Amino acid sequence: MRRLFLLLIVLSLSACSTLDTVKESMSGITDYFSGGEDNADPPAVLTEFNPEVQIDVVWKSSTGVGENEQTVKLVPAIHSQKIITADREGLVQARHLGTGDKIWETETKLHLSGGVGLGIEKVILGSSNADVIALNSDTGEKLWSVKVSSEILAVPTVAKHIVIVRTTDGTVTALNEQTGAKLWSYEHNVPALSIRGTGTPVIVDNKVIAGYDNGKLIALDLNNGKYAWETSIAIPKGRSEVERLVDLDVDPLEINDVIYIASYRGGVAAISASDGDVMWRNESISSHSGLSNDFRYLYLSDSHSHVWQIDQRSGGSFWQQKDLHHRRLTAPATYQNYVVVGDFEGYVHWLSSSDGRLLGRVQVSDSPIEAKPVVVDDMIYIYAKDGTVAALKIK
Repeated sequence: MRRLFLLLIVLSLSACSTLDTVKESMSGITDYFSGGEDNADPPAVLTEFNPEVQIDVVWKSSTGVGENEQTVKLVPAIHSQKIITADREGLVQARHLGTGDKIWETETKLHLSGGVGLGIEKVILGSSNADVIALNSDTGEKLWSVKVSSEILAVPTVAKHIVIVRTTDGTVTALNEQTGAKLWSYEHNVPALSIRGTGTPVIVDNKVIAGYDNGKLIALDLNNGKYAWETSIAIPKGRSEVERLVDLDVDPLEINDVIYIASYRGGVAAISASDGDVMWRNESISSHSGLSNDFRYLYLSDSHSHVWQIDQRSGGSFWQQKDLHHRRLTAPATYQNYVVVGDFEGYVHWLSSSDGRLLGRVQVSDSPIEAKPVVVDDMIYIYAKDGTVAALKIK
């Protein structure tokens, strides 16, 4: 009963995006909830095994306080041989991909909560106080700053010189990339109860596609914000508001004009980007982390931290890796024949894409890893919650 009471507090506070200090005081409880649907079930203990791959830490650096133990969405971005990071206290850094050497840093003095987004020679970030700020990606110089409607927990997205910002009150706002001037906004009601977090919109052709906390996926015209289509991805079930939670907090993934999205308690679905038609739905999987893909398959970590391989064409599962049960895994990253995930103790795990077996692991921090690993060529970049950035490579 105590867990249910704490969960209700967290869910109700998530709708009050302007109460920044209150939300930060509750972040420990939201982190507690993010371990999975059944928090009484402890995380799997890592055991010794004979690794099939040897992992080299090419470089590792501290880039500030990271997310500072808050539930925000700060992820690294790659631009022109630089990895760009942002921390909760407003520090933005660019480091060389190969060496980790610092190229520039900027103190924005903002409580950053969403980013890093990339435009044309621009770094775009959002704050808990509804600020959107643009920096020069080569120098870190501030270019412009504007206010939007509420806190930003999604990475800003840029296409065709338009910045798309999704805020926690359900609003999607379009800004001019050069000046920050508002072009249009679309308002959508959000449920009174929801899990803290917001999926990053994806832009396909001239459509902005975003998921909402009521289980609906909505497409808007990129140029004017007009409604294009709406599809129910997850159908709420149960008698109570808590039982009916079906948040679409996972970032949509677009492959060849098909949108793939996972939801909390609502399954995984494939949607036609042109008209919103549901091509298939697998309701057996619940996820609040994210998706990745290779040439044929999707990969995701579910709410129990089981890693799945799923057919892009049908939604059927091929394998499921359960050895990392409730270790609060990141969304998987894929490259070559590997699937890579981070966990709540700062470990990075290599899995085989053929059958999901564990191939190797390395610890890069004592802090949780929540950001999806970033792949550039044959290097994996990891961003831990304490601000540690590491570049890893198979020996």
